Amino acid sequence: MDFIDRIAEQRINEAVERGDLDDLPGAGQPLALDDDAMVPEHLRTAYRILKNANCIPPELAQQQEIRSLEDLIDSLYADASAEAAEARTQAERRLALLRARLEGSGRGVGTLSAQERAYHGQLLERFSGE
Repeated sequence: MDFIDRIAEQRINEAVERGDLDDLPGAGQPLALDDDAMVPEHLRTAYRILKNANCIPPELAQQQEIRSLEDLIDSLYADASAEAAEARTQAERRLALLRARLEGSGRGVGTLSAQERAYHGQLLERFSGE
């Protein structure tokens, strides 16, 4: 351990002895750590900074919009009104446009190998907070 680590450890031990760390929110609960094992080691810091700043890559934002449009379209099928049909048509057009843009950029899921698609799906889940 270097000097700073020893000072930090000493201060933590003192706080524990004084009872300053008792009754903290979540005491006794497991830590909710981000699992970034699938992110290459040299990119982890950058990904964490972007995630903490609520910044996501454009293709991920498009994927999120695609998911929300798919959910919207599914919900509109239950409604038989003319307004719902028109909204569904507009949503389907927007969905087709987003999918085409994503595929055309070369960053869409269709251009990835099976292993890359699995990795892509895991990244989407992690960064979308689901």
